[in-house]
Amino acid sequence: MAQSLFDTPFDELPNPKQVWLGKPGSYEEGLGKLAILTPEVVAAASASEIRCGRRVTMGWEMTKLDFPNLNRQPCHHQIVPLLGGVAFDDIYTMNPQQSSQWDGLRHFSQTVPGQSERVFYGGTTSEEINDRQNDRIGLQHWAREGIAGRGVLIDYATWAEKKGIKYTTFSTHQVRFADILEIAEESNITFKKGDILFVRVGVTKEWDTSMTDAEKQAYSDNPSPEHAGVEATTEVLRWLWDTGFAAIASDAISWEVYPPQSPDIFLHEYVLAGWGMPIGELFDLEALARTCQELQRWSFFVASVPLNMPGGVSSPPNVMAIF
Repeated sequence: MAQSLFDTPFDELPNPKQVWLGKPGSYEEGLGKLAILTPEVVAAASASEIRCGRRVTMGWEMTKLDFPNLNRQPCHHQIVPLLGGVAFDDIYTMNPQQSSQWDGLRHFSQTVPGQSERVFYGGTTSEEINDRQNDRIGLQHWAREGIAGRGVLIDYATWAEKKGIKYTTFSTHQVRFADILEIAEESNITFKKGDILFVRVGVTKEWDTSMTDAEKQAYSDNPSPEHAGVEATTEVLRWLWDTGFAAIASDAISWEVYPPQSPDIFLHEYVLAGWGMPIGELFDLEALARTCQELQRWSFFVASVPLNMPGGVSSPPNVMAIF
């Protein structure tokens, strides 16, 4: 059933905002759109993409964003002695959302016509998520299966620089759908069902190379932060669905432009709460972009294993590209 539903064109879906699979609490429900990554899809990706063995990881330092917004806190790391100093342990206190992370299915909800309460993927409620004995649509499903397949990079930041397009990633600058298609054509990318889409906007580069601590603090203190990202339109939604992406990721803070520029469409409501598809944010795509440029190829094999936390909401991606 899942595969036939995934093959249904966007315009023929009974409700494109609620493509919910599996019984409540089931493994199928918890997997969501990652069910598209069948052994056959992964094997084909491995055979076509792993050629020279070069490896690139995409996890930004866990200490970034060291000045996060939205009332998030930076990661705290303690090193503690064990056995009187014969050995050491460490203790992490962290919110995965302040650095590279996968948004899990418990992260974002959607509105339902005629209902006052927002719901998460599958119709999961806030009460279920707050019940720590309930691990419905938790990260454990993705962790057990893993996320693996063919990755493709849309290097918007490099393309925009060549075009003379100047912007700060801490603005409502939008990556237009037409730009993505143009970059894909220039990069000779042919998308395939099951692809994992990466879009480089330039957030981590700007944060690491050109922002002062005062500017970072001003962003952190801003009650109405602005984040550059992909435009949120029905056209983009239709393309994401009909192309058959298994997951999407970016170095942007919210993947899509934030705050939403249209009152009608917030991609998170469709992609996470509607389709059960992972959204990766704040991935460090700098080394990946350099490697793609050196090799003159913008596709690669990707492997990621989220934290195996029952009922988890989000996770560091632990992600690697292999060329």
